[in-house]
Amino acid sequence: MPVKCCFYRSPTTEAMTWSENMDTLLANQAGLDAFRTFLKSEFSEENVEFWLACEDFKKTTNAEKIASKAKMIYSEFIEADAPKEINIDFSTRDLISKNIAEPTVKCFDEAQKLIYSLMAKDSFPRFLKSEIYKKLVNRQQVANHKKWLPFL
Repeated sequence: MPVKCCFYRSPTTEAMTWSENMDTLLANQAGLDAFRTFLKSEFSEENVEFWLACEDFKKTTNAEKIASKAKMIYSEFIEADAPKEINIDFSTRDLISKNIAEPTVKCFDEAQKLIYSLMAKDSFPRFLKSEIYKKLVNRQQVANHKKWLPFL
């Protein structure tokens, strides 16, 4: 039987890798959950929810589903007074409004880039300084030490 070599990351190492960049954080379910908790505490979870909705939308292949998902994203995040309205500039919002009649999987790309950039420059650095992140890393470090030093 061939031996599989793999790089094992402890939970502490895993949580600490989230600080490398936002892509690492968003690609990890536990990291994403912690980031969402943080954003909810700041009343700005609509940004990550929009980003996730766009990621899901881009995987859509059926034309009917593209149209229905696009309308759902538009009504939930883009249109004026949407329940989870994201903060994007007028020209981006206007372009989406014009393209929503015949949507493609790329119709939200500009808005998604803007929101990603906003999260990367603003929310992500605050998350890394937050008590939520610090407590998570500390809790995992304590658990790791107890695993290696069971007499503690």
